[in-house]
Amino acid sequence: MSSTTSTKWAQFIPLVTVFFFWGFVAASNDILIPVFKKAFDLTQGQSQLVSVAFYVAYTVGSLIYMGISFLTKGDIINRIGYKNALALGLTISALGTLLFYPAANNGSFPLMLSGLFIVGLGFSLQQTVANPLAIALGPISTGSQRLTMAGGINNFGTTIGPLIVSFAIFGSAASANTDVSIESVKIPYLILGAAFILVAIFLKFSSLPDQPETVVEVAEDVKSSKKSALHYPQLILGMIGIFVYVGVEVSTASNLPAYMESGLGFETKDIAPYISLYWASLMIGRWTGAVEAFNATASTEKILKFLAPYLAFGVFLMVNAIAKHDLTPFYVYALVIVVLIAADIASKGNPARMLLIFSSLGIVALLIGMFTTGMLSVYAFTSVGLFCSTLWPCIFTLAISGLGKNTNQGSNFLIMMIMGGGIVSWLQGVVADETNIHFSYIVGVACFAYLAFYAWKVSGILKAQGIDFDQKVSGGH
Repeated sequence: MSSTTSTKWAQFIPLVTVFFFWGFVAASNDILIPVFKKAFDLTQGQSQLVSVAFYVAYTVGSLIYMGISFLTKGDIINRIGYKNALALGLTISALGTLLFYPAANNGSFPLMLSGLFIVGLGFSLQQTVANPLAIALGPISTGSQRLTMAGGINNFGTTIGPLIVSFAIFGSAASANTDVSIESVKIPYLILGAAFILVAIFLKFSSLPDQPETVVEVAEDVKSSKKSALHYPQLILGMIGIFVYVGVEVSTASNLPAYMESGLGFETKDIAPYISLYWASLMIGRWTGAVEAFNATASTEKILKFLAPYLAFGVFLMVNAIAKHDLTPFYVYALVIVVLIAADIASKGNPARMLLIFSSLGIVALLIGMFTTGMLSVYAFTSVGLFCSTLWPCIFTLAISGLGKNTNQGSNFLIMMIMGGGIVSWLQGVVADETNIHFSYIVGVACFAYLAFYAWKVSGILKAQGIDFDQKVSGGH
């Protein structure tokens, strides 16, 4: 390995810590939701304000970024530098965690939400910086591999986040403690805030470039009279697609504790391994989809298609074994992973076909969960993570295809739609309050139905524009 390559990887390693934070906090919210629901005596809809506060912050942060850039007539990141902007984003998130201390002391739910909102604002800036920076740290030809690896780190954070936060609140898995104490929430989030600051300082004095080389435009500047990305139907429909995709991904997990408590009689402290399994399912699916990024031979790729998902599943089992959870209920999930592998092979890497197949399987999984009970329903709901795993790159790729010079603008509009994670979660909570938590998953069915429609519709739109999409995708949000 050359010294230049070694330097690039040395810069990349601390950067992926930020990706870990995103996953850790997002998945940990699913433990906070049932804790806050009991502690503050909330309805299911009210409890989902946790997701609303966190995910809407991404959109607000994007709007603030665009507004300041417009008023100052210059891009903020280009002005202060990538490294400084990333450190600033981490500092903003750290300020959000500080609010957990007075919020816990005063038993204030609004102050808790304010803290999560500020954490999300910081994450919004971090997302804007970290993704292009990861691409810039090396040859453009291997940029997708670095993003795929960063996505894997993100999913490791989502897998262990619920376990660590649950341990901080309830103690070990063997503990008989079932009390919900808001006081116990402040320490882990203060520690998280301290970690944000330490990483910000480390990045500030690291060898990361402040002004990395400009990343080559992936999209060809097509000849078009269209002045705005919003004039492209594939983008407009894709924005809705990102909204409902992040929505169903988040809402399925954030409403799962309420279902397991009310429908199956689980204690809140015993739900963490299942939330971990849901987010680990995204890791399983993304590791499977990332196999193509390594340019292996056809025979090797087929072997890796089977090994990668079970290696990721092994990571899930390992961290839960360390947490001293009973692994017996999870071994059967190895059979569900076979469905993922078959679907991935059937898609042949085509983003439209993959979106259609995985969305259809998501509908099937949710319907099975809705019309069954017991552990079968739980496995069905957690398997939604498998079928959400590759949808982000599929939707994103299809939505920006053919935008030419409007590609960057279109990408910004897509990022803003991450707020669907909060809005759809809240909507499912309201439906649960009006009907029941079991039936409320019809909201997720509607989301997947739209994604299946988009997969069919966008194929025709792109073909009419002379774009014949048949390339493989990997990675994920």
